[in-house]
Amino acid sequence: MRIQVKVNGTAFESDVEPRLLLVHYLRDVLDLTGTHIGCETSLCGACTVLVNGHAVKSCTLLAVQANGAEITTIEGLASDGKLHPLQQGFWEEHGLQCGFCTPGMILAAHQLLSRNPHPTEAEIRKGLEGNLCRCTGYQHIVKAVQYAAEKAATGGQ
Repeated sequence: MRIQVKVNGTAFESDVEPRLLLVHYLRDVLDLTGTHIGCETSLCGACTVLVNGHAVKSCTLLAVQANGAEITTIEGLASDGKLHPLQQGFWEEHGLQCGFCTPGMILAAHQLLSRNPHPTEAEIRKGLEGNLCRCTGYQHIVKAVQYAAEKAATGGQ
């Protein structure tokens, strides 16, 4: 089947198998490997991307279901060589260890901050509950999201 998508601002048109998952389309067809394949059962959230602004686990969506959509992956957050405040927050606040869950966490947090620019710690934890981290214990991830929210509030990207 032929699909057309816009990924990180670039238009793509591809012939895909009807059963191809979006995560495999992004990684294997478009070579955007920042989207990670974790559990393939939608439990971990490592494959989270934004589809039309909504955080979606790309292992649960067929590429053909994304036809016509605007998709943002972790590679699409930085602009003009500057990290997005969430990416910077994960760096500054040590919100990652192995980094495997980080792209999905950042994109889930992006959706959270777009809906609630000043979340409480409890709201951050609730907003990220569909994404699992096996290394950090979450405290630094929460601090990273708080960092990004503060940067946005003070005019930092």
